[in-house]
Amino acid sequence: MASYVPHSFAFGQGSAARAPLPADVRLMQATANTLLLVAGVAVCVAAVAWALRLPAFALRAIRIDGEVARNSETTIRANAAPKLAGNFVTLDLQKARAAFESVPWVRHAMVRRVWPMRLAVDLEEHKPAALWAAADGNDRLVNSFGEVFEANIGDVEDDRLPRLQGPEGSAALMLAMYQRLVPLIAPLQAGDLAGLHLSPRGSWRLSLGKGATVELGRGSDDEVLARTQHFVRTLPQVVAAYQRPLESADLRHVGGFAVKLRGVTTQLSAPPVRKK
Repeated sequence: MASYVPHSFAFGQGSAARAPLPADVRLMQATANTLLLVAGVAVCVAAVAWALRLPAFALRAIRIDGEVARNSETTIRANAAPKLAGNFVTLDLQKARAAFESVPWVRHAMVRRVWPMRLAVDLEEHKPAALWAAADGNDRLVNSFGEVFEANIGDVEDDRLPRLQGPEGSAALMLAMYQRLVPLIAPLQAGDLAGLHLSPRGSWRLSLGKGATVELGRGSDDEVLARTQHFVRTLPQVVAAYQRPLESADLRHVGGFAVKLRGVTTQLSAPPVRKK
């Protein structure tokens, strides 16, 4: 009787040996896995985005602190709130800050999130220091930092703000010069310093409250202030001699200045000679 001899099989570590998959199959599997991962991430992102838009994340209140003398909180909210896009989580704080700073009289705003679902806004208002006479006739205001800003000039209680006029971007320089000139011209008793003009070539002219004008000329700030100081020291002697108020003066003369008193011909006054 014929005996049965079984076929032999190869075993490797307890399992049947497998032939390696072709390269194109492996590539297809990797691509499919990647697509599944991307789809899963997209679903998660969409779910989070949907959840963040639920009414539960809507802003519930806006708290306004800081300087609100020029605007009521109701006015500030009415101006800024329509420009706020998003909710407590999605709101862009930089754009929110810009929205509050677009409100008239607001110089700076700091916006932060406060849990639960509130915004806290700290405001700094402009403090008017001068009027800015623009070339286009649209007068604006200058704040205490020398920044030009738009606001209703009629809201300013102080009707004695000085009038500054000069090249674009020179407001801070002019305000600083104005602040240095005020104490110098006080002894003239010709009225407050009502206006200051700076030409494109850098020549200064001031206007006094009683109508007089003084050409200060060009030069460094210290040079202009030195000429002004000498003029202020000398003028009372001329005014006392003629008993007439100052109408105009020109400090641009070399070695002296020209003075015109009301009803009197222009006079030239030279600085005193220093004895050696």
